This record gives sequence, C-alpha cells and structure tokens, in this order.
Amino acid sequence: MICFAAGSPDSDLKKNDIREAVTSVLSRFSDRKSFLIIPPDITRAHSGAGLITELLWQHFEDKVKDILPALGTHVPMEKSEISKMYGSVPKSLFREHRWRTDIEELGRVPSSFVSEVTGGKLSYDYPVQVNRLLASGKHDLIISVGQVVPHEVTGMANYNKNVFVGCGGSEAINKSHFIGAVHGIENILGTVDNPVRAVLNKASEIASTRLPLLYMLTVVSPDSSGCLKIRGLFIGDDIECFIQAASLSREVNFTILPERLKKVVVYLDPEEFKSTWLGNKSIYRTRMAIADNGELIVLAPGIRTFGEDRAIDSLIRKCGYRTTPEILSLVAEDSVLRENLSAAAHLIHGSTENRFKVTYATEHLTSAEVESVGYSHGNIKELIIKYDPHKLKTGFCTTADGEEFYFISNPATGLWKARK
Repeated sequence: MICFAAGSPDSDLKKNDIREAVTSVLSRFSDRKSFLIIPPDITRAHSGAGLITELLWQHFEDKVKDILPALGTHVPMEKSEISKMYGSVPKSLFREHRWRTDIEELGRVPSSFVSEVTGGKLSYDYPVQVNRLLASGKHDLIISVGQVVPHEVTGMANYNKNVFVGCGGSEAINKSHFIGAVHGIENILGTVDNPVRAVLNKASEIASTRLPLLYMLTVVSPDSSGCLKIRGLFIGDDIECFIQAASLSREVNFTILPERLKKVVVYLDPEEFKSTWLGNKSIYRTRMAIADNGELIVLAPGIRTFGEDRAIDSLIRKCGYRTTPEILSLVAEDSVLRENLSAAAHLIHGSTENRFKVTYATEHLTSAEVESVGYSHGNIKELIIKYDPHKLKTGFCTTADGEEFYFISNPATGLWKARK
C-alpha cells in the first residue's frame, strides 16, 4: 500500500516538506510503540536518509528504540560519521550490524525458484537472513529508509535490498551478489525486473509475517550546478512505492550519451570512498559509456584498501579483477573464493573484460598494489591538478591543452550509458 508519493524530475523537496510527509504518514501508526529504523550508512550520505532518520527521532523520540545502519559488508560507522550523517540523533541509539555473526534465518527461497529466475545458471537455494534485532519481535514498526538509484547487484538500489542484503548475513550477501554477476552487470544495471530482485521479492513474501516493515524511499539527483536535490519521496509497505521511485530514478539518474566516450574522469570523495569495493562504482556506472580501448581515470584520494574487511581484501589481492571466465574458473578451483561469492561477484563487476583501461590515482595504495589487481596506477597529485574536481562539473570538458574528456563528480548518483 502506498502511503505517500510525491516527486518529479523538477521537484526539490525541502526539510519541511519531508517532515510533513513523514509525520502525516506515521499518524496512521499511532498505536505503534516501538520503532526500529534501518537507514543506509555513510557510503550513502547523499541519499537524504540521514535527514529522514533525524526527523523521525525528533518527532517520535521515545518510540525510536534502535537504529541499525544497513552496513551489508561495509565497515562500521565511526562516531564522527554518525554525527555528520544523522545530526542530533543520540549515538546511544545506534547498533552495529555484524554480517557474519548477528543473523537469524527466517526461511529459504527454494533452489527451484532460483534456477527458474536465472534460466538454470544457478541452482542453490537462498537464505532469508536478517539481523537478529529485526527478528527479535521487540519492535512493532521497522522503518527502512534509503535511496533508489541504479545499482550493479540489484538493478536499482534499496527497497528490500536494504533489509535482506544491507542487514543480511554472509550466505545471503554472497548468493545475491553472485546471482547478479552471473546474470551480467550490463544486463542488470538500472532494471527493476531481474533475477536478484525476484529472489529478494520472494524473500519478502517469506518474511512478511515476521517483519512489520514500512519503506521510506528517496530519489536524489544533482541540479545544473551539481547541487544534489531530493526529487521524490515514496512511502509504503509494499513493492509499489519502490516501483514508483524507480520510475522517477530512471528519469533523473540515467544519462544517455550520443556515443561511447574515449576518456572518462571520475572523482571519488575521500569521505565516502575508502576502498575499491566502494570506489569501483566508478567502473560499474560508466562501463556502458566507455569506448573500446578507451580510458577511465579514477581520482581516488581516499582509497586505502581493496576490500571492506581483511578477508575480502585478501581475496581481491589474491585474485585480481580478471575477466568473467577467469573468475568463474577460479570459483570452481578455489574453495575460499567459492565460500565468498560476493567477492567473486565484485571481481567480475570490477573487470573491464579487457575492453578499456582503468587508471586508479591514489596515494595510499602503491603502484605495485594497484597493478597487481589489474589496473594502472596514476599519480594523484599530478592528475588532481590536471583534472581539478573542485572546478569541474559533470559533463563534457576540455583541458587547457585541448584534451577532451567526460567528467563525473560522483558516480554513485547515477548511470551513464551510450545510446548505441
């Protein structure tokens, strides 16, 4: 059921607009006494979810018992990041999602269903896993907050991904990511109807009697000056609010280019991107726009590691960003990689399939480290002067010496694709 829906490509929803919508909708739930909020973490700082979480706490205070950022496999948020993203919300309300241990299983999507939606490519079952806090029964309303935007694993981010992946366990995260990788990143990006979402929707059906969920979904895009605006807000307890949000996102977050690009430069904000696990959005979101034998330069001053935890980081260093056939072969041969299918999926997603060149410009990873995983290393001090991200705007640009390139200030805000 849709409780609230507002937005258009030209909308600019302000704080008061969002406050009125949130309080109006939740007046229908006045009998609920205990709220659990599931917002995204700092890697989705531009989603508007931090503002919504703060507004929820300001209005309902004592009813908000717990806040569980949907970390997925990401590192836990630091106190300074919590303050920056969620404002005045007390830090005592925040809980840490431990994706390897703090998990309860609510059922399983049968292997026959997974085989059907993947065209027989995969035949494992899928565990419907959530953090124990969600399944505890302590809360009579679970509010999942987040942004709908193109995504490399689920086609479009958020909705039940926030629950079953963001607050899911290792098996669920591994299997969902691998379904997406086997289906093909370029087949899944920007879609609503795909194998991963079909499995997550089936998980929602299985968990529906245990999880009293309400979704609050934003759509965000930059204006002509690069300033991010909240274009839409959709609140509801079923898939309809997600479908409406995804429809708007397709209008405002997709950039269709007339032809493939020879050179693309992407900037990764150091406060948001600290690993290639996250920073490779620069590859995911541009790969359908880059020409054969083209180049992607990633200005990555904050990148310090490959994976978000030691185990995943070690696997990325060991295997590298190889072609899909090479990674699938390694999955068959390497038991450790086979037990960490999300890492295998990430390696496939981050591969150029030998079609274009990726130059990672970062000072914290050495040239040898970057080259060992299959990318070229760039001098961040030189390249960030040549392509000054603080002076450039997303779009076609030309350097002082006449070099033409396409610049993207934040790859997480959209998807870029050539018309052909």
